[in-house]
Amino acid sequence: MVLCGGCFSPSAEVQDAYAHMTPPDSQPNTNRRLGFVLGLVQIFLLLMAVRAASDLGFDRPGATPHQSRSMVVAQNGMVATSQPLAVQAGLEMLQAGGNAVDAAIAANAMLGVVEPMSCGIGGDLFVLYWDAETQQLYGLNASGRAPRNISLDVFTAQQLTTIPLNGPLSWSVPGCVDGWEELRSRFGTKPLAELLAPAIHYAEEGFPVSEIIASHWVDAQVSLAVYPDSAATWLPGDRPPAVGEVFRNPNLAASFKLIAEQGPDAFYRGPIAEQIVAFSEANGGYFSLEDFGEHRSEWVEPVSTNYRGYDVWELPPNGQGIAVLQMLNILEAYDIAAMGHNSPDYLHLLVEAKKLAFADRARYYADPAFADVPTERLISGDYADVQRRRIDPNVAAVDVPAGDPLMDTADTVYLSVVDGEGNCCSLIQSNFHGFGSKMTPGTLGFTLQNRGALFSLDPAHLNCLAPGKRPFHTIIPAMVTKDGKPWLCFGVMGGDMQPQGQVQVLINMIDFGMNVQAAGDAARIRHDGSASPNGDPATEGGGMIVCESGISAETIAALVERGHKPAETPSPGGHGGYQGIMIHPEFGTLFGGTDPRKDGCAAGY
Repeated sequence: MVLCGGCFSPSAEVQDAYAHMTPPDSQPNTNRRLGFVLGLVQIFLLLMAVRAASDLGFDRPGATPHQSRSMVVAQNGMVATSQPLAVQAGLEMLQAGGNAVDAAIAANAMLGVVEPMSCGIGGDLFVLYWDAETQQLYGLNASGRAPRNISLDVFTAQQLTTIPLNGPLSWSVPGCVDGWEELRSRFGTKPLAELLAPAIHYAEEGFPVSEIIASHWVDAQVSLAVYPDSAATWLPGDRPPAVGEVFRNPNLAASFKLIAEQGPDAFYRGPIAEQIVAFSEANGGYFSLEDFGEHRSEWVEPVSTNYRGYDVWELPPNGQGIAVLQMLNILEAYDIAAMGHNSPDYLHLLVEAKKLAFADRARYYADPAFADVPTERLISGDYADVQRRRIDPNVAAVDVPAGDPLMDTADTVYLSVVDGEGNCCSLIQSNFHGFGSKMTPGTLGFTLQNRGALFSLDPAHLNCLAPGKRPFHTIIPAMVTKDGKPWLCFGVMGGDMQPQGQVQVLINMIDFGMNVQAAGDAARIRHDGSASPNGDPATEGGGMIVCESGISAETIAALVERGHKPAETPSPGGHGGYQGIMIHPEFGTLFGGTDPRKDGCAAGY
């Protein structure tokens, strides 16, 4: 395709796609004719960015010539995450005799320094942990709760029907630091001071900002500039740091030092909590010292389903992990391998299964301490049979609730660690949106999350805001076991994309036989337009699909013919960020994959 200013001419590839599209008169109903006409315009715009997956400019030797890089193969331990300095911090802990928990905490702390828009101690944390000694899987929900002084009356008085994304009304208590301590005290081997030392060093001395992270910094510039403390912390010289520019955060280093010296009490019952609460009182927030002093993480039982002989594990709500299990249950009845990778038949079923799972997500996913969430029923095979009958193999469903546009821009970090003893840590941590609420309390060096924006303000909704309640959460770590042993420790960051991305990676590996790197490299599809647990209204017409450029023009045209509506513009970076470590069932060696959509890597020794 040739682009010239505001004009373009279609390539032969694009023209061929149109030639294979069914004309409107041959379609059976008005909706499909309308979908065809809209799709004709939208696909033309979309294909400006579409390139064949093989047109990458290189041909690697081996079985996967267009894979972005080789799998990382190691024996004694491995870390995979979205920034190399965080991988290095985790490996240092492993090589110093630490285990997977030690490495995960060190890597997560470093990510709070080098990728501050995505995570940090102002956010929440979730973990799935395989303990090699007990041969058991453990789940940790380290998400925080709404302030006890807030209520629906606060929003009614301000005539608000949704919770603002930025500012103090979106706050919930950060759970990250308490989550670290729960992990460390139960399974770790090293003191917190040692685990935080690499992050303290780089916060004080500075680090060169990497490419994707620099672009996210630019995206948040205008919002950060609204708040003086945030501008002073994150916009030195009144601008975001450039790629390769060294950025220092001495305020964050000081906060880490307090936590290293005093433990989590510094954050929840000491000087950090005091400064956050004072900042809240001065800026219209509702935090109290009791909110922090009473915060507790919760160990929970992971839940699973079996997909073609593999047990896929997730955490139960208030997160969205069971959406992965619901989708897999629906899809298992189909011969996906015979359909072909990223074929119209497969992608149609994938999107339709997603719509069904997300409709349930909108209605049922909430804090189980406040709501009766029917988790077992939702992930049962019998329920999947009922749901599957709602799918038309030839026509996209349009009468479905809408997706949440808030989740398309969520920023999160995911890290996977496996040590030489076989312990596996699948950890995900987030501020929700880039730099969370955009508010940095005083001189603490981190922003407070805006997870509270995912509450509903509808009193009848299961996910309705209430004092001391945990909001619906998007971040979901994952684990796969085979014959009772860990096989894959993985996750896909990216808000609403997370369940969709996890399912596509698993199907790439299990149905299409891809290795752990190729499964993450492969082009992904995202569906927007399903209902949201925060009560947002439905998008009319069944939402839209957003395809990466590796999905062919012919496939997109076939999906449009079935009634799917492609997005008008491409969405670079909107298809998640995958990291995964596979444990070879025969050799016991580790195979690492990392997402080329992020700055990170996998590394082992």
